[in-house]
Amino acid sequence: MSDVTTTDLYEVTMALSYLREDMRAPATFSLFVRDLPPGRGFLVAAGLEPALDFLAGYRVERPDVEEFADALRRPVRGLEPLLGLAFEGEVRAVPEGHAVFAGEPLLEVTAPLPQAQLAETYLLNQVCHQTAVASKAARCVLAAAGRPVVDFSLRRTHGPWAGLQAARLGALAGFAGTSNVAAATALGIPASGTMAHSYVEAFPGEEEAFRAFARCHPGPVTFLVDTYDTVAGVEVAARVLRDLARGPGCAVRLDSGDLDALARRARAVLDAAGLTDVRIVASGGLDEYGVDRLVRAGAPIDVYAVGTRIGVAADAPYLDAAYKLVEYDGRPMMKLSSAKVTAPGRKQVFRRAGQPDVVALWQEEPPDSARPLLRTVMRGGRRTGAPDHWRDARERLRADLAALPAAARRIDAPEPVRPVVSPALRELTARVRAGLEARFLRESADADTGAPASPPTGRG
Repeated sequence: MSDVTTTDLYEVTMALSYLREDMRAPATFSLFVRDLPPGRGFLVAAGLEPALDFLAGYRVERPDVEEFADALRRPVRGLEPLLGLAFEGEVRAVPEGHAVFAGEPLLEVTAPLPQAQLAETYLLNQVCHQTAVASKAARCVLAAAGRPVVDFSLRRTHGPWAGLQAARLGALAGFAGTSNVAAATALGIPASGTMAHSYVEAFPGEEEAFRAFARCHPGPVTFLVDTYDTVAGVEVAARVLRDLARGPGCAVRLDSGDLDALARRARAVLDAAGLTDVRIVASGGLDEYGVDRLVRAGAPIDVYAVGTRIGVAADAPYLDAAYKLVEYDGRPMMKLSSAKVTAPGRKQVFRRAGQPDVVALWQEEPPDSARPLLRTVMRGGRRTGAPDHWRDARERLRADLAALPAAARRIDAPEPVRPVVSPALRELTARVRAGLEARFLRESADADTGAPASPPTGRG
């Protein structure tokens, strides 16, 4: 299946109509989140890199046209105006890793109208899913308060590709490693893993299992200690680790039960055995809420492994995001639907130290000491620079999180940061709205009198 045909059908029907009507003037679409999900004080911009890969390689080939025709149950020749269509436009976007907020464009696409329209579904798919997962992963890092967090999500994500994305996004957010071997090798992320309960069950007892595992794997080892009785399992692990004298880096993993109480008992057993440098790893249905409770309680846990709830962003698995036309052929456009009003015109977001962001028109001068967030990352259908690396995004996120108000970083009941709108954007919005409303009044009056409707100008 081609990425070109990974789209909603109405993108194809609209693009085909635009081509037949010769509507090929430049159009700008803005991708933004209307409202933050409940329980979020910020989002982490993510998904831009695969989106740019998609646009850079976009070209409608004969097999794509045949698939479109089959879906529409029409002859192939009726879809041939789409043949050879490629993306030749510009993209301005917030680089991955920046903290972003509701109402701010994450990216804007400017291209001939059919091209910009066909990009919608894939861009929303990539940016929405990855921003949701990256945002939850970042909250896990905040909750861990400096303790390492590891990605264990692959077996619960919605497919292998989503698992690869989750591992990358965890690394971007500051995770210390991943259990996903493919992601570790492809992306340069440290691989991390221990053993399953089935491994322990396969041996006559825990001691035989732990010693066999250690014989197979030289260096530091981590033993899963809660297959039967957790405290007894820790005592067995302590005896084996003391006999092996493997040195620092070894650990025991707790995967069930009251992790706070069990971690305290495990720490006492290990310390009594002289194994003060053996770490405790906790896993089992954890996300930022569970991690935060354990950290606040002072549980002696050294590493947190998170999986199921992170890879699917369980408490906020989707974003109220939109990809809306804001300018066509030089004319600012806006939508007036109830609760879905959009602001017209191409935009920029200015970030100010210690103050809310400013959403402005793209050619406005920045406020004092502010810096623009949206950068031109594609021009003429080509990237303007080398692909970004997740390590670069991680550094951006680290800086942005440090600058966020404490209330936005809170795990429970965070207070979202709300950007402000520049006077110039407010004025343009009011002018375009007034023009549209006046046009509707004229058309309504013409309909009442039976007079021909006035031709629309599309201008505010």
